[in-house]
Order: sequence, then C-alpha cells, then structure tokens
Amino acid sequence: MVQAYNFLASWQLFPEKCTYEKGMPPRSGNYRIDSVNEQQELNIQINWVSLDNEAYYSQYEMRPDGKTRPFSDHSLAECIRSEIVNGSTIIVDFLRSEESVLQVKKEILSNGYLRITQTGKDEAGNDFRNIDIYHKQLSVLPYASSVGSVVIKPTEEGVIKHKALQAMEEQTNMHLDQIRQQIELLARQAQEIRKRKELSMMVYQAKLNFQPVIGHTYYLYQKMDSTHILSMISPKEWGGNGPFRQFIAAVKLLADHTWMEEKYAEQGHTAQ
Repeated sequence: MVQAYNFLASWQLFPEKCTYEKGMPPRSGNYRIDSVNEQQELNIQINWVSLDNEAYYSQYEMRPDGKTRPFSDHSLAECIRSEIVNGSTIIVDFLRSEESVLQVKKEILSNGYLRITQTGKDEAGNDFRNIDIYHKQLSVLPYASSVGSVVIKPTEEGVIKHKALQAMEEQTNMHLDQIRQQIELLARQAQEIRKRKELSMMVYQAKLNFQPVIGHTYYLYQKMDSTHILSMISPKEWGGNGPFRQFIAAVKLLADHTWMEEKYAEQGHTAQ
C-alpha cells in the first residue's frame, strides 16, 4: 500500500483536458481514492455532473495485488483484477468470462496530475479509449468525475450534492467577484495617491513666492534652468509659457496639503 500513497487524495477533473471516444466529457468531476483498512484495499469514489446538469455517483473497492476477485456489480463485470505496477501506475481490469471488458489505468504524471485512461468496447463492439485528467484538490469536495467509469447511476444523494454544490459555487464566485472589485478599486486609489504624492513632491520642490490657498488652482512651470516654479498666472494669461521653458500642469491644493492635477487645455497646452 506504500506504493499507492501518491494516489490517496481527492482529484478534481479538468474537463477541457479530457479526450473521449465514447460519450461526452462531464461538466465537472471528482475522483477520490482512499485506503480502506489494513487488508490493503482501496476505495474508489467517483462523482460527476453531466453537461445537462445531471448528478451521478459510483463507488467500488479493489485490492491491488494482481489477484482476480468477484465484482459486486455484475451489470459491468463478473470479476475485478487490480495491480500496482509502480509508485505512479495502477491498472484495473474488469472481467467477464475471464476477458477484460474495461481496463482503467491510473497514472501520476510528472506534473503531478492524475491521468485516468479507460479502454474497452462500446455497445457496437468497437474499441474506445477515454482519457480524464485531474489535479489534486487541497481540500476535499464531494464532487464529480468520469462518464465512462464503472456503472454510474443517478442517486438522490448525488442530486442533493449537485444542488448544494451549485449554490456553494454561486455564493463563493459572488464573494470572490466582490473581493476582486474591491482589490481593483484599492489599486486605482493607490495609483491615484501615488500620482498625487509625486506631483506634490514636485510642487513643494518648486520655487514659491506666495502662500497657496486650499481649493485654489495654480500653474506649475519648468524654468529655463530646469527647476520648477508655481505661479498664479495661467498660460492663457501669459499668452504662452511666459518666461518659462514649458507649462507642466494645472494643480489644486487639497485640504490634506497634497496637490491634485486638474484638466487644462488652452492654445495647444494640455494637462490631465
């Protein structure tokens, strides 16, 4: 059972990574593998939600020692044989008349994903192969997996869980969206404060020949020696940049003594 340690987890399906030759990939899925007892048995629980929102559940046990044993659900197979090939591969065969009717290969990939490959024959006797890809869940949720798995039947429990899952997803998605909007708002506010701080530093380093009044608008210019000066006279009143190299911005003094840039457009000068 030590070799099966890597498999013991709840695995969440990547529907977009599935490839199916029989049936359609589910909307969502969960594949859970647990150790049952000291008899070296594994318990497989499979939950999934179809594209038309039907919830399904399946469960079976296996002892991966390579021996053939009776299988409880004769609608699929008479016997089951499972074997741990190595620490990253388990092969399960479902047998009827000593022949495999469905083989399920469970593999831990190099990227940590779980790949479930199912091979068998469809109702017309044609070979098929379905592949599911899962990632390990950090927390255990009671949902959803493979459409081609061992006889999967709709249950009242599955429908109840599906409805609960839908409600949970709607609520958590709503809260996450609210948090995202709050983060975006805080980011915009932080950017605005940072911009106001940079402008305020420029203004306070500029030459100032008067006492600014809160709420009034003034004009920041660059002088010929590249230093800055704050003036009460606008470019319009100067008839251009006046005696300065260039007009920088129209600025207003706020109550917290920071400076805010104001829109100004006159005779080709634009400050925003």
